[in-house]
Amino acid sequence: MPLVWVTGTSGVGKSTVCALLKDRGELAVDADWEGYNHWVDRTSGQVVVDPPYPAPAGWLDRFGWRISRAEVEGLVARTHDQTAFLCGTVENEADVRDLFDLVVCVVVDNETLRDRLLNRTTNAFGQHPEELAAALDHNTRVESTYRRLGATMIDGRLPAADVAAAVLAASR
Repeated sequence: MPLVWVTGTSGVGKSTVCALLKDRGELAVDADWEGYNHWVDRTSGQVVVDPPYPAPAGWLDRFGWRISRAEVEGLVARTHDQTAFLCGTVENEADVRDLFDLVVCVVVDNETLRDRLLNRTTNAFGQHPEELAAALDHNTRVESTYRRLGATMIDGRLPAADVAAAVLAASR
């Protein structure tokens, strides 16, 4: 059965979609909150256990949000008989892309993204100016990048329940 990567820029609604998929009885994992993703020092390769907040100037240039291939491989091994959804975004996605049967990218425009990041209450990422700038910069490229990779694109401006339904439909 397929492993589906649900991705997109921080703030597009991946965690909300993940929770809705779980509510529908689907096997869905939030990579950001369930131990798959970590801040990593790009120079030393060391995992950062307690990252600073707010991030000091230049911090995002040295540290990256990365996924553990071993964790994704473990998910594949545990879910070989059912569809699983792994939700998140990381800079080293190319290191694990071969493990996914389908990539779904949730997209929004920069105005929507800015509003969501500055007003969300689920986590603070994107509210600091350096993080907001990085997210908006990433967002300007994300749609064209994932279209080139053949991902299924879903409009994240839709109601969250409709986005979750579209993710499910794409996985069938």
